[in-house]
Order: sequence, then C-alpha cells, then structure tokens
Amino acid sequence: MREIAVFSGSAHPGLAREICDCLGVPLSPARCQRFANDCLEVQLQANCRERDVFIVQTLSPPVQEHLVELLLMINAARGASASRITVVIPHYAYARSDKKDMPRISIGGRLVADLLVTAGATRVLALALHSPQVHGFFSVPVDHLHALGEMAAHFRRYDLSDAVVVAPDLGYAKDANAFARRLDTGVAMAVKKRFENDKVVISDIIGEVKGKDVIVIDDEIAKGSTLIELMSHLRREGARTVRVACTHGLFSGGALERLSAQDDILEIVSTNTIPVVEPQRFPKLTVLSIAPALAEAMRRIHAGESVSELFHG
Repeated sequence: MREIAVFSGSAHPGLAREICDCLGVPLSPARCQRFANDCLEVQLQANCRERDVFIVQTLSPPVQEHLVELLLMINAARGASASRITVVIPHYAYARSDKKDMPRISIGGRLVADLLVTAGATRVLALALHSPQVHGFFSVPVDHLHALGEMAAHFRRYDLSDAVVVAPDLGYAKDANAFARRLDTGVAMAVKKRFENDKVVISDIIGEVKGKDVIVIDDEIAKGSTLIELMSHLRREGARTVRVACTHGLFSGGALERLSAQDDILEIVSTNTIPVVEPQRFPKLTVLSIAPALAEAMRRIHAGESVSELFHG
C-alpha cells in the first residue's frame, strides 16, 4: 500500500479516517479555503505523482458545496500527475435524478457523473446507488457496493423465526428479496404512489405481515414520509414489531424525531455514509460503519483484485 494516497473532503472526514485505519495508511492532508468572492480553493498537501489516489467525499448537505470541493480535489490530483484517481462517494446524492419524468428537467445524475470525469476521475467507488441505470451514467469504471451484508449481520442477532422483510415500494423489491435471502425470511412489499409536494400514498401491502416481526428496508430515508405512511398499514395488517433499516440516513426535516416518536418502531438502523448529528439524542438509532467494506474495496482496486466477488450476492 506504499503507493496509495487517501484524501478526504470536508463532508465526512471521520469516515475517511476510519477507512485509513482499516487500510493501515495515513490520511493525507488537504486544505480548503474560501476567498472573499466566495470561491473555493483546494490544495492537496501530500505527494500525488504516479500514486494511486483515492478521494473520499460523500455528497451530504450542503450537497452543492461538497460537490464543488470534490471537483476541485479531483482536478488538483490530476494536475499533480496522479497515476489513477478513484473517487469514493459513499452517498451519490444526485442518483435520484436518474430519469426525465417531467418536461424540461435535467437528469442531474448523468450531468454530475460527466462533471466528475471531466475533472479527472478515472474510477468511481459508490455505495447503494438509487437505481441500476445510474451505474451507466459514468464513462469510467464504477465499483458499486451495497450494505446488505453489514445490515444482515446486525439483524441476525435477533430471533428471525417469525420475521419478514418489507420493501417500501416495488422499486426496491429486488434488493429486499436479496436481503430476505440473507436472513432466510419471507418478503413482502408495499404498493406506493408518490405525488407532488412529497405526498406519498400506499394502497396495499403484497405479502403476509400479520403477527410478523417486520424489517422495513430501503436505500435511503430522507423525510421519512413513506415510512410514516407505511406504519399505518402495518398496524392495520397486524404486524407484531417493526424495525426499519436504510443505507443512507439523511433524516432531513425532523425525520428522526418523527420516526422515533412511533411507539411501535423498535429500532432505526442506518450506515454512516452520511454523518449523523447527535446520535445520542435518539436511543432507537443504530449506526453501522461501512468503513471496513469501503477499505477492502479500495485495497482490492489498488491490488488489481476482483471487487465484485466480495460484494455481489
């Protein structure tokens, strides 16, 4: 690992330090400053010449600020003659902008992918992209990981003899089914419609949840409106207990407060792709680290080994 250099943006330096601890390499220093005209300047303060450079930056709020910082860091590494620049994006926020579902809108996921490549990225390591087509937005190799293994290891501590995994919508049914296979449980799914102004309506639940210990799993929890709507259906259908899990815990707009206030939600599980502010305030919240998984993927990328063998399935 002598020829590796890992840098972190300002979005989630704690995760970058965890990754470096797992790799056994130092986190290389970087400096970001703001000029009087509000422009950013980035300096990578370690040698990059002919080195395998990894830049860790999750696109958490403020997303645009962190995106521009990431673009400048990539550009700086390219200008410093890095042999390869792998961008490690635990949460690719623009993945949700993956289709043109209204007139005259941009497909932000594709545009941001182009910007990263134009800045100099030669490889991307991402976690739980919102939909399969986002992988194809990039014109450079992408290693697309998931956190199902970490979450499955957590839930195996419980008695799963009467458990069922529930997908909050049909779009996440495939991943929910894969997660259920890992836990050897049944699977069910909600039929959801999303309207303007973030209004969500669930019309039905396909599958048996009566008397079951439900694990609701999704790729992301933002405002939590889908889960709040789903809870009323699970109660009506007679679910015994409910735990919820996601890879990306944005928890915006007071989502953690609203979910924690639901008496029949026993636990809220998320990974640390997004920094969690004051987790001690929410005793129902469990945060799992994805640093070991990202570190192993980075080690394999550096060594020219297969990443898919480790994370697929």
